[in-house]
Amino acid sequence: MFTKQLPTGEKVCAIGTTETDQKLRLIEIPRRKVGTKDVRIQIQYAGICHSDLHSSRQEWGKTQMPNVPGHEIVGFVTAVGSQVSKFKVGDIAGVGNFVNSCGSCNECSHDMVQYCVEGVVFTYGSPVNDEVGHTLGGYSEAIVVNEDYVFSIPKNLSLAGVAPLLCAGITVWSPMKHFGVKTGDHVGVLGLGGLGHMAVKLAVALGAKVTVLSHSSKKSDDAYRLGASNFIVTSDTKALSAADRTLDLVIDTVWAPHDLNGISKLLQTDGTIVILGMGKTLEISPTTMVFKRIKVAGSLVGGLKETQEMLDFCGKHNITSDIELVSVNQTEKAWDRMLKSDVKFRFVLDIAGTLNKEAIVAV
Repeated sequence: MFTKQLPTGEKVCAIGTTETDQKLRLIEIPRRKVGTKDVRIQIQYAGICHSDLHSSRQEWGKTQMPNVPGHEIVGFVTAVGSQVSKFKVGDIAGVGNFVNSCGSCNECSHDMVQYCVEGVVFTYGSPVNDEVGHTLGGYSEAIVVNEDYVFSIPKNLSLAGVAPLLCAGITVWSPMKHFGVKTGDHVGVLGLGGLGHMAVKLAVALGAKVTVLSHSSKKSDDAYRLGASNFIVTSDTKALSAADRTLDLVIDTVWAPHDLNGISKLLQTDGTIVILGMGKTLEISPTTMVFKRIKVAGSLVGGLKETQEMLDFCGKHNITSDIELVSVNQTEKAWDRMLKSDVKFRFVLDIAGTLNKEAIVAV
């Protein structure tokens, strides 16, 4: 953790919410001086995640102000500390959900930083000992991060499409790797949104057959375009019955409350449902679980090593997120559209192109 006062090195432009109201404003924030193990990144793109909206609108409880969200960050290295060995000026680099951890607990020692016993330092909203008192995220011109929490980005990938990999991508990659998805497996993806579309792409690239499960028939064309072999509308009982005992693993990306009993029937004996969406109530019968030895598991993003492995895998297979690029002036409109699932499949902010004092009249 950061335990000593972190000296300010510069002021940068950002958009965030303040004590005044919950609307995004153009603000100036401090970034710490580049330390011996730090990397300074000039941010090019920042992906938009649901948590950005919820924290800024204080829908998950009181948020420390000012709040600058953003944890899907991609940009260019512009400065490195004297002891940095992984990066040099000019490199493409990324930052995900967290920027520090205790580094010594069992979880941190076994590449499970996301489950740090002491609690990770999230990219925004976590307490730190600086003049602000908490971390400020990627809706900003630049960020300074310890090199251990910075990722190398494959040069062949579109940077804007890479940004969501740092959250949506690793969130679905981690459980698929943990539960050993391999060639010949049959993976179900429940929900075809920001996370779901990445689950389809990554599972297909791992050699799995993919069935997309959705409440809307409107998403079938997208599912097949992304590589799915089958598409089922979850209200279609006949189609669900035809798929009985065909799946090895279900990646559940849905945030709204829903019944898992029908979905669990699709699993083979010893199958697993992995829950990724939070803030919901789940319904599943113990009988359903007992008679097929079904496991219901949860998963929270991914560790440092597996995030880099995921990025390298995406570089090898030329995988990025399907995005809509928006200016910072459009952020709140993008948030509202995101709540209506009106995006294919992830919004990304053009930070370098639109975040400056001259371009912004009012966010």
